[in-house]
This record gives sequence, structure tokens and C-alpha cells, in this order.
Amino acid sequence: MVFIQFCIKRKSVLQSFIKVHQRLLCSELKEGSTIYALSSGQGKCGVAVVRISGSEAKLALDKMTNISKLEPRKAYLRNIRNSETGDIIDKGLCLWFPGPNSFTGEDSVEFQIHGGTAILSALMSALSKLKFRPALPGEFTRRAFFHDKLDLTEIEGLADLIHAETEQQRKQALLQAHGNLSSLYSSWRAKLLKSLAHIEAYIDFGEEENIETDVFEQSNINLKQLAENINKHLRDGRKGEILRNGIRTVIIGEPNVGKSSLLNRLVQRNAAIVTPIPGTTRDVVELTANIAGYPILLADTAGLNKNPNDIVEIEGIKRARDQTSKADFVVLVINSLEYTRSRKKFSEYLNDYIKNLELKDLILVDGELGGNCIVVVNKTDLLTEEEKWTLNKENVVAISCIDEEGFQNLLEVMGERFEVICGNPSAENPTISQERHRNHLERCHECLLNYFDIISREEYDIVLASQEIRKAAREVGKITGHISTEEVLDTIFKNFCIGK
Repeated sequence: MVFIQFCIKRKSVLQSFIKVHQRLLCSELKEGSTIYALSSGQGKCGVAVVRISGSEAKLALDKMTNISKLEPRKAYLRNIRNSETGDIIDKGLCLWFPGPNSFTGEDSVEFQIHGGTAILSALMSALSKLKFRPALPGEFTRRAFFHDKLDLTEIEGLADLIHAETEQQRKQALLQAHGNLSSLYSSWRAKLLKSLAHIEAYIDFGEEENIETDVFEQSNINLKQLAENINKHLRDGRKGEILRNGIRTVIIGEPNVGKSSLLNRLVQRNAAIVTPIPGTTRDVVELTANIAGYPILLADTAGLNKNPNDIVEIEGIKRARDQTSKADFVVLVINSLEYTRSRKKFSEYLNDYIKNLELKDLILVDGELGGNCIVVVNKTDLLTEEEKWTLNKENVVAISCIDEEGFQNLLEVMGERFEVICGNPSAENPTISQERHRNHLERCHECLLNYFDIISREEYDIVLASQEIRKAAREVGKITGHISTEEVLDTIFKNFCIGK
């Protein structure tokens, strides 16, 4: 009894602390300073956007423009003045967004002016004289979060959208920023809380007639279905994370088969040194590329030689094999002249080639490599037309890095393989794009498994079992920010640019 009273008292203290912390955050937002920042790109530009947010934001329009009758979300072309000296800073568009119908949920103002350095400097100085302060990185979005305008998944999607470098990254980030993941995870959390409420009602009133007799069984059916859905969501091959971070692609093969030349063609510049001397590449050369809208982290490696000449070459070969074991996609390059001279069937030649290179991570199935690998036969410019025709019959991509023959076909095939690896982002099937999400979902699924393990025993404590559902709901809540800590928020917002 004493222990139970201690737990109740400790829980009450914790809840009081949380409420005080939330009140402090709300107080900081309501009574805190008004912030400003350049929200458009840095440097000289035609138009620059300066954003102001906070309870005193309207003061910028009152003191710095002569707008008499201000209407929300209407653009006014006005002279913008220094409130102290009356000097005109620039002529630009002025917009007013009263809260809560603004990005941050607070009163907001935007000045769209010319993007000259002197103009921006003068405007920032004038805003500081109104007792506004410069915004911290991500502070506008952070205020939007505290005003329930965005949840954490939408914020992370917004950050990914800003940093997206390829078309497929843009699509995935846009879907997340628009709330597709948020809707899915919020529905899961709602189902968990509903089941928890039914089970707790069953605990309290199960012996009375006030509650249906099958409520416990129905809750278990719903929870089991939810556990299956979460498990299926987790078994996605990390498609979303690979797309967000880039497909780790490695180019491997024997020395002097044209790996560095292929790398240069794919990144469209002379990034790697190319010579006819075998062993020119001694270390891993890593670059980024955009192929068919997918982000690629491309690695050129040292030629895999069974009899290396020195310690540097040995280390280069070791690193090449390490890269291959960690890669999401492998480009295996073969010298077309060596193949045609061997007079072997291609499947036989490929099998011997992989064995000689000691590539244990590449597995042949029915004479073909898996979907995470492509065979490129290079130097077709050295072949006769008849020999080229023979290559076209094989399940390979034949190219020439000299005259770029076959390169369009290579890019198309790589794009098809990358779509399998990354998937095609859609609103109907949102994918996990953050390791943080995956970690919380794995713990949520583990809690549900623990719940079913507890209730499967002959004698079990239903109260103890229900705590596993509560913990599962808490883990999902951490993803969207329904349950959050300052440490999580700091981690998310630290990479945001100032002005967003």
C-alpha cells in the first residue's frame, strides 16, 4: 500500500512538472520576443523576402509603412521607411498574416523587397530598432509546432523538401510535409488509445453489466491487426531512408576495365584520374550523382587484383571489398575484349570472374546476379559489329566510355533498378524516411508483442499488460510530437536554415 501511494504521489509530481513546463512554453510564445529573418536565399538577388513573427509583428507595418486600412493576406506596394529617421529603405510588397491563420500561428508580416546587400542591411537594422530580435535557425517552424500548425513528421518532411536534390527526393519529402505519414501514425495512436480505453473499462467494469462482454476480445483483434500493419510497414527494405540519404553505389571490377571512366561519365566531369596503366585508382573515390531522379552516392574503387604489388594496393583492394559489402547497389564492370577472347558462355565467364575477384557478397542465381547488381560490359568500341551483336543477346548492358555507346540504355536500366530499391513514393503507401521513426515504431511493435505474450499466460495481470499498450501509444506519440522532449526538438531543428 505504501509503495502504491508513493507511485501515485510520484506520478502526480511528474504530471505537475509537465504541466508547468507546457505553461512556460506557451508563456514564452505568447509573451516572448518578436523575431525577424531573411527567408529567401542569401546573396544578391532580384527579390528578397523578410519574415517577421510575434505578438508585435504588426508594429513593423504601423511604424515603417503608410498603410491606412490593413487587410489580411493582401499585398500592398509601399515605401518602407526607417521608423526613427523616416528615410526610405526600399519600395516593396507588404503582407499581413494575423494569427492563428499564419505559418507560425502568430501574427506575421512579410516584406518582399529588392535583394541588394545594402537594402537588406538597412531593413534589418530598422527592425532591430523596433525591439525585434533575429530569429534562430528553425525558430519560425518551431513556433509553428508549438501552435499545432505542424507536427514533427511534417516538420521533418519540410526540412527534407528544402534539402531535396533530386526529383524522387522531392516527391517523398513533399508527401511527408503534406502530412501523409502524420495521418498514418496519428490513426495508429488513436487505435491504441481506443483499445487501451476499452481494456481499462473492462478492468473497472468487467464484472458489471455496463460494458459488453466481448470488448476485451474485440480490442485484442484490433491490436493484433495493428501489430501486423506496423510490422509490414517496418519490413519495407528501408526504401524511404535509402532514397532520403542516397543509394550507396559501388563500381567494382578488375584493374583497367574502365571503372574510373564510367564514374566520370556518370557524374559528367573528370573527377577520377584515368590512365591506361592498371592500378591507377588506389583508394575509394566517392561522388554524388542524380540518375533518373534518384540520388546516388557513387564510389569508384581500386581494381580487384589477386596478386597486388604493394601494401597500398592491398589496402585499396580491402577498402573496395568493404564498400561492396555495405553497398545498396553494385556495378560490376567487365572488359568486353577479355570476355569475347575467352570463348566462354557469358554465365560461365561471369561465374569465373566473380570467383577470381573473391566477391563473396555477389551471389549468382541461375547464372544471373540479383536486382541490386548490374553487369556492365565496357570497351565495346574495341569489338567488331558481330561481337557487339553477341553481347546484345546476353543479360548485360554493353557500353563504350570512349564514344558513350549504350549509355542511354545503361541509365534507363539503372533507373529501373533504383525504383525497385527505393520504391515510388505515393500518398497511399508512405514510407519511413527517418531512422528516428523506425526506432520508435520498432519499440511500439515490441510493446504490442509483449502485451500478447503477457495475456497468453494462464495467469496474468491485465493491468500490467495494459501498460504495454500505453507504452506503445507513447512511442508513436514521440514520432509526431504528441509526446516530446527538448532534446528531440533540438535535434530536429538544428539543421534548419535561419528564416525557416
